Amino acid sequence: MRHPTDPCPPPGPGLPGLSRRALLGAVGGAALLTALPAEAVGGTRTGLPLLEPLPAGAPDRTLFAPHEQRFAPYLVILAPMANEIEDTDPATYGWFTGGWWRTPNVPYNARIQEHVFTLSWFHTHPRPWNPYAGDPALLARLDAALQHYLRLQHDDGSWPEYRPTEHSRAATGFALGYLSKTLRNLRTTGALPTRQAQIRAALRKAMQWFLDPGNTTVWESPLKYANQHIAGLAGAALCLDLDPQPALRERLAERIAFVVAHGQSPQGFFYEPRGMDVGYNLEVMLPDMAEIQHHRDDPAMLTMARGFGPWLGYNLVREPDGSGWFTNVAVSARTSVRALDDEIREPDRTHLGSLFVPGVPGLAPFFTTREDRAAARAAWAADPSPVPAPQRGNTSPRIIAHVPYGEAFPTRAQKQAAIAELPYLRRDAFVELRRDGGQDFLFVRRPGLYLGAFLGRRATSLVRSGLSFLWHPDAGMVVYSLNGDAFCWATRLADGRLDAEGDLTAEYVTGAPGARPWTGDDRAAQAPFVVRYGTPDAAVTTEVTVAGQTVRRVVTAGSAATELIPLVVHPADRMAFTDGTAASYGSATTATADGLTLRRGRTTVRIRWQVPRTASLTATSTTYLRGGARRAHLLRVPHDGTLHLTVGFG
Repeated sequence: MRHPTDPCPPPGPGLPGLSRRALLGAVGGAALLTALPAEAVGGTRTGLPLLEPLPAGAPDRTLFAPHEQRFAPYLVILAPMANEIEDTDPATYGWFTGGWWRTPNVPYNARIQEHVFTLSWFHTHPRPWNPYAGDPALLARLDAALQHYLRLQHDDGSWPEYRPTEHSRAATGFALGYLSKTLRNLRTTGALPTRQAQIRAALRKAMQWFLDPGNTTVWESPLKYANQHIAGLAGAALCLDLDPQPALRERLAERIAFVVAHGQSPQGFFYEPRGMDVGYNLEVMLPDMAEIQHHRDDPAMLTMARGFGPWLGYNLVREPDGSGWFTNVAVSARTSVRALDDEIREPDRTHLGSLFVPGVPGLAPFFTTREDRAAARAAWAADPSPVPAPQRGNTSPRIIAHVPYGEAFPTRAQKQAAIAELPYLRRDAFVELRRDGGQDFLFVRRPGLYLGAFLGRRATSLVRSGLSFLWHPDAGMVVYSLNGDAFCWATRLADGRLDAEGDLTAEYVTGAPGARPWTGDDRAAQAPFVVRYGTPDAAVTTEVTVAGQTVRRVVTAGSAATELIPLVVHPADRMAFTDGTAASYGSATTATADGLTLRRGRTTVRIRWQVPRTASLTATSTTYLRGGARRAHLLRVPHDGTLHLTVGFG
């Protein structure tokens, strides 16, 4: 269905007169105002006027308010992105063709159109650094993009993403957010009044579809992708602020309560899908919860955030030098966010989640401090180099959409106080087993180590089972498994199978091996803790014993196999196999030996196996944290089907 478009209006109330740049674009037969909208020229699409590029040296960094600096990279790409909107083909008129955001890059993917928010913000917000405020060429291209976005909506109110006929929960949920924000922007200047009415009608239809508890496309049982539900509810909250609908407001409240009850694990993480995912939980879910909190002051969001904080406290592991955090990524079901810098620089996707920090101090460790963000902003403003443009495919409208909601970063003192309360820093002996739906998330702390493991049902094929990480209080992360590939602490069989790529059944024992089943207590802080697990077909069985300074693995396989140990190596680490062969950071080394020794600062890590074997240590291209000094190396130890291996600290 084709929608009528609005003629480009003169500047409305609060909208400044056309900038010199916009006026320059309008010369030459007044083409700017007559070429578009298409219906105004009898349905013949003659092409839209182009936005002029920024002049050399623009934007001027010193003109930006500190909290609006994140708009600068998007200002740099605004003209290229807007000028690539399809403006001649009637079938795809208004489609963002440039591949700036989301895949697949096809005309029916409604998510690509979410950058209408970006165009609308720059058109409706005069700033000393924004030459496009009130620009008719920008308005015409925004109008075309909105026309395509609205035309993609199905009659039931939903939008497609991966197929033209798809009724997508994600595409519709995020449309509620970006179209409502676009409507809010347009209202500030009175631009495109007819299009505003169409957006309002489209949002009502979308809310009726999305908020319908009987709609099993959205409200599947059980809930799998909590971030998509929260995104739609956040968008609906703004929609209903702009266009109050009492019946829909009641339904919104009921659906929020439903997500609170069904979208969060009793262990604190948000389901993605039915498992945990650090990336979606921290960078998408939590910020959208903060948006709901902003619009509704809903105590339910604060309750969910309070449940999430302690979960992060076990799964984000801090490096002793304070540089940042390793995430428990082996267990992440959808994304591979492996490490977070202590100071997260722009673009900071976690930014809006900081609004929860005052009410949830347990979240403070994982956000940049006020002082660090202020210093980074001052350094950005003083930087004489040009503002870099985001790369195609690596932009996101949510980066700038979150700016109007503000921020609540912790002070350095608040952050340090909260870090001291993290369980593995506050206590040096505990066993924490958190279970959900057949998934066992195990965390074992002993005076000389902190070990994480995952056993049971994997949420997705991306998850890696078995031992996830091994950390030392002084040396930091030593063994670290990734998700989605073979870089994990695992047993590889001769046919290439990894035990970590399956669901491993486990039992837990405390005291001397075989002493007694573990019942949830940890009365003897120095007592060994044992976990036994194996593949469903018993092709590999493993017994892991955790003591004060050591982790011992006994692996039994039905045939020859290889032990894979993913190490985190620093440039200054000194490494040698027990036969005297030195191993170097960033290289590949092979030796026939019964162990490898790694020395880091005052800590010695001894990895030992019973008899000499031809082992290898190979560097990879994977690095962690800012600067990339910590590099992933894979230790391979082949064996005949039985391996006794110990990792000890001294």
